[in-house]
Amino acid sequence: MIDERWLLILVQVPAQPSRHRVAVWRELRRIGAVPLSPGTWVLPAHPAFDEGLARTEALVAKGDGSWTLVDAAPRGKGADTFRGAFQAARLEEWKEFTSDCTKFELEIAKEISQEKFTFAELEEEEQSLERLRRWYRELKSRDVLHLPQATEASAQLAQCADTLEGYASLVYDATLPQ
Repeated sequence: MIDERWLLILVQVPAQPSRHRVAVWRELRRIGAVPLSPGTWVLPAHPAFDEGLARTEALVAKGDGSWTLVDAAPRGKGADTFRGAFQAARLEEWKEFTSDCTKFELEIAKEISQEKFTFAELEEEEQSLERLRRWYRELKSRDVLHLPQATEASAQLAQCADTLEGYASLVYDATLPQ
């Protein structure tokens, strides 16, 4: 087992007003932190998370909470617990992402089968693909364990782009004078 370094995030924010706790929770989730128990989160010790941690710390301060960041090198099964929790969260994200890619491709197949070749529909599908691209970049930025599902997701995103390109050709052929 490689020697992995982790960050334990110990955070407490008063219950009221709840918007501060919710903002902290959302930011921790957004950067990829995984809850271990109430008020205790974990992240790999990696520079990719530094900006998000700084934002979270500022949110905690704004909510009059307390914030402690602890460098951790767990022993024995502790390392497996941290890695397992972080990896499970990333795997779930990649699974959801690839599911949305499949939905994207099915949506375009439906539009083709209905011969819905309009620029308005094409623009809507282009926006959907751009949303998938942003989401992929976000997921990739926190996948510091370099899971193989990221490669699979990249391939599926490329397939989505190819599918959209084919649909765009059909739209142009159907709407532009020959």
